[in-house]
Amino acid sequence: MSRKPLVAGNWKMHLDHLEAIALVQRVSYHLDTRDLDAVEVAMFPPFTALRSVQTLVEGDRMRLAVGAQDVHPEDAGAHTGEVSAPMLARLKVRYVLCGHSERRAAGETDELVNAKVSAVLRHAMAPVLCVGETLEQRDAGQAAQVVVTQLRAGLAGVAPQAAAETVVAYEPVWAIGTGRTATPEDADEMCARVRATIAELYDADVADGLRVLYGGSVKAGNATALLTQPEIDGALVGGASLDAEDFSVICRFHRR
Repeated sequence: MSRKPLVAGNWKMHLDHLEAIALVQRVSYHLDTRDLDAVEVAMFPPFTALRSVQTLVEGDRMRLAVGAQDVHPEDAGAHTGEVSAPMLARLKVRYVLCGHSERRAAGETDELVNAKVSAVLRHAMAPVLCVGETLEQRDAGQAAQVVVTQLRAGLAGVAPQAAAETVVAYEPVWAIGTGRTATPEDADEMCARVRATIAELYDADVADGLRVLYGGSVKAGNATALLTQPEIDGALVGGASLDAEDFSVICRFHRR
């Protein structure tokens, strides 16, 4: 089955709404129809810039998807400072990160990640379920076990049709923001393990259609080697997504 690659830029806690507008405009300028026919591109700004980015993308008819970096599992309630799935859906958010390693490091459990995945699906958006091992876990030979456990827990109770709408992002924690990157072969092997687990949980059709991204110090210089691996369907990009030229080069990996 042919899977359209997805390149997603996670801006983390960077850029105010004016800076966000400028970055989206620059990225859009660098990408042409050929690029956007071949690769889906999504931007994940901070909550404060979501409305500005969504208005720009919609008003200028840009072929860019809008994503959110987090969500609360409840639809409404006394949760000061939180943002709900219905709020994001109203802004036409397409993707929502769930279980990013930085959130897990701050105390998110597998159960909470699963509740967030369910909330996103409940409101017709696509969760990007993040999984990945620490350096200690990899050195102990536990990488695959950790990733599979996080994957199974994150998708607990998710029906096959909903699972097919989900994106999985494999991000080894030791490679995020460190400049270290898994080798293309190692990254591809783990993405293959993710797909095999999806086949076990659901069936081959769901596994074949589900997109598995790689994240972890993806840059313009290593994107092609990573993203042309058979089991890798795109990238979740951190720091490089804040530079319009670098991010655009990553999105154009298919040209090389």
